[in-house]
Amino acid sequence: MAKRAPARTNVKDTHELEHLQDDWKWFTTLGLVLIILGVIAVIYCFFASQAAVVLFGILILAGGIAQIINAFWAGKWNGFLLNLLIGIIYVVVGLFMVDDHQEAVLVLSALLAAFFIVGGIIRIIAALSMQFAGWGWALLSGIIALLLGVLIYKGWPYTGAMIIGLYIGIEMIFNGWYWVMLGNELKDRSEA
Repeated sequence: MAKRAPARTNVKDTHELEHLQDDWKWFTTLGLVLIILGVIAVIYCFFASQAAVVLFGILILAGGIAQIINAFWAGKWNGFLLNLLIGIIYVVVGLFMVDDHQEAVLVLSALLAAFFIVGGIIRIIAALSMQFAGWGWALLSGIIALLLGVLIYKGWPYTGAMIIGLYIGIEMIFNGWYWVMLGNELKDRSEA
């Protein structure tokens, strides 16, 4: 059985990946976990959307409480009022997201559109400009993220109830695929 020729990479890529060759299983495992979680999110996209918003609301609420406690703990200083106001805003937004998660899903879906568009553009630029190992998969992942962001923006608010879970799942699947392919490339390098 003939060995597959390693992918064409430059000297910098070879040097950067040398110390990762023995850890190829971790990259592949990460990719598989992301793919599995992505498939679950796609299948149960409505529930994934609701869960994402409630979890995000709880995190913001906890952050707001911590910010308020910090404002009082730090005592009298110039930043007291600013810390207190930011903490109160976090608490109000967190409570809104937990209490009225249906409306929060719509708001978050608009934010998610912006996140996917900006994240996709950054991934595309990074993949094209640096051409690191597996850059083609990162480029594909960036293109998918960009397209998902544009689709959310075009369908909003009608698709907001399920779109968060669906698109998070799709993005996780493609991101996981990138990690699996990187793990496979590292495996090939370690066997060569």
